[in-house]
Amino acid sequence: MPKVSSLIVPYASYLRVYEPLAAFPEPERGHWYRYARRPERPSYQDELRRSLADLLPVPPMAVPVQESGDAFVAEVDGVLCVCPWRTRLRGWEALGDLAEELPAPVLDAALPELVRRQATQDYERWLTRNPDARPWIRTSTWQVPLHWFVLVSDEEREHDKGAGSGGGSRAEKDAPVLRYRTPMVQARRRVARALRTLRDTLDEGPLIDGLVDVGRWLEEFHPRSLVELDYGGLVHVLPAGELDGDHSAADVAEGIEALRTGDGAGAGEAYGRLVERWRSVRDRRSAN
Repeated sequence: MPKVSSLIVPYASYLRVYEPLAAFPEPERGHWYRYARRPERPSYQDELRRSLADLLPVPPMAVPVQESGDAFVAEVDGVLCVCPWRTRLRGWEALGDLAEELPAPVLDAALPELVRRQATQDYERWLTRNPDARPWIRTSTWQVPLHWFVLVSDEEREHDKGAGSGGGSRAEKDAPVLRYRTPMVQARRRVARALRTLRDTLDEGPLIDGLVDVGRWLEEFHPRSLVELDYGGLVHVLPAGELDGDHSAADVAEGIEALRTGDGAGAGEAYGRLVERWRSVRDRRSAN
């Protein structure tokens, strides 16, 4: 893959599912097996740079013309697992959310209405041929959604202060990494337990809706999959000291447990820590 630039793109976090090769039919399984044996593979930063570069032509390219053949690779208990990028599918899905994310003048300047309409029509035609399609990656800009932290525990937190993982530029390899990895069965169990508590103690709202949605998404994958919550480029937004002290998964778990036991004050304290921690990141989003 040609490198677009060495620019570090800081604004996205990711929720990924790595499925074992056995979950893929042939010939796709063979493709991923050969792909995983490559000595060099592109990074998430390469994908972001290519997507941004697609916006530069006139008219801009809303989504790639062809689907990506790249993936992230992990080994889980000796089993090779892959997380396909599916950049084109994710681009189509993200396009549908842009109207809620951006003011109309900004949206029209970045992606003219004609370009968006054509991309939407392409997606609708594609979806009729691929009704069961789903992405292996969810992306969030300028935050990690709180309901993502329900899937993981603080004991699964991995914080590398220096060397990154995978391919990319030297700057990427030397960048900090903050992520959580958990077995699919654990992620599903935590979602179910949290939903029981939240529905017993809170009114329906964004937290419950988000957890229901991500729970349904997880059910679509192989039970021996790996779930990864990756701060991605947000490590370049949060100061090093704040990364060291960021235990958001522990705060979310503490808040839910406090709700379960009827400790409203404890739940409020945990939520307050989360709000304070992520306010500075959200402020940067507003500034951009």
